[in-house]
Amino acid sequence: MTTTRRAALLAAPALLLGSRLARAQAWPTRPIRIVVPYTPGGVSAITARLIAEPMAAALGVAVPVENRPGADGVIGTEVVARAPADGHTLALVSVGHPVNAAFYNLPYDTMRGFTFISLTTKTPLVLCAARNFVASTPAALVAHAKAHPPGHVTFAGTGGVVRLAPVLFAQQTGIEMTYVPYRGSTQAHPDLISGRVDIMFDTVPAALPHIRAGTLKALATTGATRAPQLPDVPTLGESVAGFEASTWGMVMGPANLPAPVLDRLHREITAAVTRPDVVARHQQLGAEVVTSNPDETRSFVQAEMEKWGNAARAAGVRPQNAG
Repeated sequence: MTTTRRAALLAAPALLLGSRLARAQAWPTRPIRIVVPYTPGGVSAITARLIAEPMAAALGVAVPVENRPGADGVIGTEVVARAPADGHTLALVSVGHPVNAAFYNLPYDTMRGFTFISLTTKTPLVLCAARNFVASTPAALVAHAKAHPPGHVTFAGTGGVVRLAPVLFAQQTGIEMTYVPYRGSTQAHPDLISGRVDIMFDTVPAALPHIRAGTLKALATTGATRAPQLPDVPTLGESVAGFEASTWGMVMGPANLPAPVLDRLHREITAAVTRPDVVARHQQLGAEVVTSNPDETRSFVQAEMEKWGNAARAAGVRPQNAG
């Protein structure tokens, strides 16, 4: 091999790295799209729109938000998985991202297919029942279930973590309950209020109006700390050690985002979501603003994937084709 050819081969990696660094330093060169793989109106969509404006001001480009619902978030998430790793396409996803790995045969890898940037929010669930249900505490619920044949207690579920949180609860307390499926909270609430189904682990924003109206009662919330909207309601972890089940929001991009782009995105996303007005709006929604660095975010998602995957297997869930 000639000296000239050897030098060229040795220089090639450096030239490639230099090219990538140059592209990263020029970023952003066009609008940064935030894909929300769910319908408008949910916490994820609201968060995306709340952070888009300050991000646009800081980065000097438009930050449009695009709702791409379908297949419990799989369709929109695939759009981001297949996008160029240049920092111009992001996703704001929920706990459904790791949960979907248990429910579907996915067209992307839940962990390796993405660059995880930061958590944005956490929203606890609330264990609720009709106001005249026999149990008013988690301990009383467990005692009631154990005093009857397995499966006597029924729970409403709407898919995802709302479907799996009762399974996790049953696993940790040694009881068995019967799953009654519903398409959404609004379809489940009439049966829950009337007592045709016994309990439900619902999101706080969805259940709170019924709790305040007195048609449902809250037995416990499922966050690490008590929910500000229900300060007198204990956490489930106060009676079932270690129990926590929350919905959450998180921003991610395609795999292999350049480090300078990732660092800038993390800085601007966390700055936007922690603005006082953004924090206050999330509090109105029953959500807590949280942030994390990319390594923490990846570890968190991995732990969630394992937790809910184990719960899904215990429930007999078999992955289906998405769509």
